[in-house]
Amino acid sequence: MSALPQAPTADLPRGGLDPAARRAIVIGAGFGGLALAIRLQAAGVRTVLLEGRDKPGGRAYVYHDDGFTFDAGPTVITDPSCLEAVFNAAGRELSDYVELMPVSPFYRLAWEDGSQFDYVNDQAELERQIHLRNPDDVAGYRRFLAYSNAVLEEGYVKLGTVPFLSFRDMVRAGPALARLQAWRSVYGMVARFVKDEKLRQAFSFHSLLVGGNPFGTSSIYTLIHALERRWGVWFPRGGTGALVAGMARLFTDLGGELVCHAEVTAIDVAQGRATGVRLADGRTFAADMVASNADVVHTYAKLLGATDRGQREARRLRSKRFSMSLFVVHFGLRQPPTLPHHMVCFGPRYRALINEIFGGQSLSEDFSLYLHSPSTSDPSLAPPGCSAHYVLAPVPHLGNAAIDWSVEGPRYRDRILDYLEARYLPGLRANLVTSRIFTPADFQTELHAHLGSAFSLEPSLQQSAWFRPHNRDDEIPNLYIVGAGTHPGAGLPGVIGSAKATAGLMLAGEGA
Repeated sequence: MSALPQAPTADLPRGGLDPAARRAIVIGAGFGGLALAIRLQAAGVRTVLLEGRDKPGGRAYVYHDDGFTFDAGPTVITDPSCLEAVFNAAGRELSDYVELMPVSPFYRLAWEDGSQFDYVNDQAELERQIHLRNPDDVAGYRRFLAYSNAVLEEGYVKLGTVPFLSFRDMVRAGPALARLQAWRSVYGMVARFVKDEKLRQAFSFHSLLVGGNPFGTSSIYTLIHALERRWGVWFPRGGTGALVAGMARLFTDLGGELVCHAEVTAIDVAQGRATGVRLADGRTFAADMVASNADVVHTYAKLLGATDRGQREARRLRSKRFSMSLFVVHFGLRQPPTLPHHMVCFGPRYRALINEIFGGQSLSEDFSLYLHSPSTSDPSLAPPGCSAHYVLAPVPHLGNAAIDWSVEGPRYRDRILDYLEARYLPGLRANLVTSRIFTPADFQTELHAHLGSAFSLEPSLQQSAWFRPHNRDDEIPNLYIVGAGTHPGAGLPGVIGSAKATAGLMLAGEGA
């Protein structure tokens, strides 16, 4: 691979060291690791990106079964500008590597009584649908949108890529958080503006997309609604895997080295500094800086398990609250697409079900589902005349519900497919070509996710910003963290934002 021209050193943070003399290792080629590796390599840092599986992607892995393409997730892109910024940092354009297609409606929300709400990026159409449910809620929604936009500016635009390394950083953000009543929950804040219960669900479910309980997660996460309204909802042609492939190609085009089948088993530390990593097959890689995109508990408990720092931080992190897990079914049908690209299928309960998902010790009898039908937008993801689908149910993580998923998984799959056939996909069973499942146990074994959590630490106010694991380790000065477990958190914009925050620290040489 030949190295292409690098970004000029004048673009480096003031006081930064000469990047060309430095070597970096990034562990894990998920979106956070890819974005970080691109930024480092574009700035001239010799970067090696290590991925334990056979191809990059992490949680955005891709499966190919019987002619169908199945994205493991995520499937919703809400801020293309954060992706464009990664490519622009390398002097490239996102559109040269992947095509993003707008999705409308963003989601179709459906309830068991047959009512539906098409969540679109059209104020007049949204207000028309809101008026049908409750005329008084039109004005309430306008006030909610204004609040959500204010939160977006403070929590995402201003602070989303700023590392919180000291409590002083949190104190400085305090007045804005207080003004925005960050102590209220997402649902509680929505309920202040909107009275219809189904509309409250429609505008509060978004925190689930980043692992947060709408009844417990800070109202700061209402910013997701404004994020979607400002930038829209998008999907890459070829699936989310096409975006992963585009970012991986950009990294190697810049001269970066991507190594797959490279399972890191230890981060080596000498005299209080990270010196490199060791792989399961015995290979070693030396580095001046190490960044981990692996699960944060796995990073400290396993990769740094031989150090006092790793053991202490792992104990501290295990005492935190972790997000729920997910049960996912990918399936292909011998029938053309009939549904919108994204659907949220609400079950008969909302608050009670969510409480059981986040704290229950068993599977609930009912469920709410996210149904993804990507071949509606891109027919190439399924054979001619067929359709590809992905349905997920939020479920308790393994620390709350000790379920034997090898037994319960097939049963739960059948319950979900039967439900979809009865309500949304007639003829599903007769037209089923292929299916596969991914359970909380798979999150734990394949992704090293602590307790099988799908989104790392739960994004409560007490576990956000400075209270999350920091983008730079507090004691090992050249060890960095990127991804869902650090600031600002889960979701594609969150992990891309974490990469910008972490890259800024690494390029400035802070702590190195």
